[in-house]
Amino acid sequence: MSDAPIKRIFVVEDETLVLFNLQDILSDLGWTLVGQAMSLPQAEALAASVEQPDAAILDVNIGGQKVFPAATILAARGVPILFATGYGREGLPPEWQERPVIVKPYSQRDVEVALQALSGL
Repeated sequence: MSDAPIKRIFVVEDETLVLFNLQDILSDLGWTLVGQAMSLPQAEALAASVEQPDAAILDVNIGGQKVFPAATILAARGVPILFATGYGREGLPPEWQERPVIVKPYSQRDVEVALQALSGL
């Protein structure tokens, strides 16, 4: 199976345990983490500079701030974005509501299905 393409992903999540769980899920699903951020300033910096990911999972609320500035940078780079939030699609501003959402707490299956739909992989 070494012929499988490397699937690169960027993650923004401010809760350590959720981040560790998501890392395990992504590893199990065959994704390689190319960057992770736990604060909005870090997310914005990495969104602009990280190796081009095939997808990104962004927690909507990062330390009391909204992740949308980083999402804007990633969208401009053509990165497919999956939002993670406890509020569902209704928690997104109108300009982002067409983007895929996984609702916290999510399962490995939730992540798998959303990423397959998002990336076409």
